[in-house]
Amino acid sequence: MDTQNPSAPSRARSRIAGHDHPNRGGLLHDNSRHTARFTVIGNHLAQHADLSLLAIGLGTHIQSLPPGARIDIKSLAARFPEGATRIAAALRELEKHGYLRRVRERVPGGRIVTRTISCNQPGHRREGTERRPRRPPAARAKALPAVPSPSATAPALLQAATDVLADLRRHDTRLLLSTTDTAHLAPGVAAWLERDVSPAAVRRALIDGLPMEPLHRPAALLAHRLTTQLPPPPPFARSAATPPPVRHPFQTCDGCERVFRAPDPGPCRDCREHPLV
Repeated sequence: MDTQNPSAPSRARSRIAGHDHPNRGGLLHDNSRHTARFTVIGNHLAQHADLSLLAIGLGTHIQSLPPGARIDIKSLAARFPEGATRIAAALRELEKHGYLRRVRERVPGGRIVTRTISCNQPGHRREGTERRPRRPPAARAKALPAVPSPSATAPALLQAATDVLADLRRHDTRLLLSTTDTAHLAPGVAAWLERDVSPAAVRRALIDGLPMEPLHRPAALLAHRLTTQLPPPPPFARSAATPPPVRHPFQTCDGCERVFRAPDPGPCRDCREHPLV
């Protein structure tokens, strides 16, 4: 049988053994050695002087559970009849006396969870038990929003657009763009330049009114502005080869005295078509 090691102080043995005393009704142990499915519980918990009986029983139950078991109040209240209020009070007792520790940890995805650590010997913290918060896996870079495209992709136009983007950092150091971001944004700037917007006007549209706080994705912000603030095409410009229409002077008809425009004096069109006899 297992050897008992009670924490109660030893007393002088009487001449008659306790379990043989005819007038004594104390505790007897009928123990067998466990070979499977057992948990070693310290007497400092089982005989704790300041813990309630519910806290001692709950602490014993928690220490018998496998790693990963759920010991939140809702799960324990579904398992035991004591109810959520009493179970919550018992958990606070165990935490106060060091049998439970709670740590906050960030899990993949950015969510914060609370993990509970059971201590079978308060004050003896095993190295490595406190798990460091997991770093979320490196988030895959989000694709930049689409930008407008010019009707023609002339190298000179794209180079002018690239120069506008490269010059932004001189006006706001937060707008230091990578080569990849610049190549993505250049067609959008070219679409503005193609619409008779000057480089200075494009720059003002991109940097005016930026927020004061740090820009986490400046290229995405610029792509948004290039798309949402794209000006309309300029009005149709008449070709210089087409002469403007000629406006003839006013003339007075010799027959009906009507006023009309014509290069030379004479009768109007009606009088020419229907002359008076």
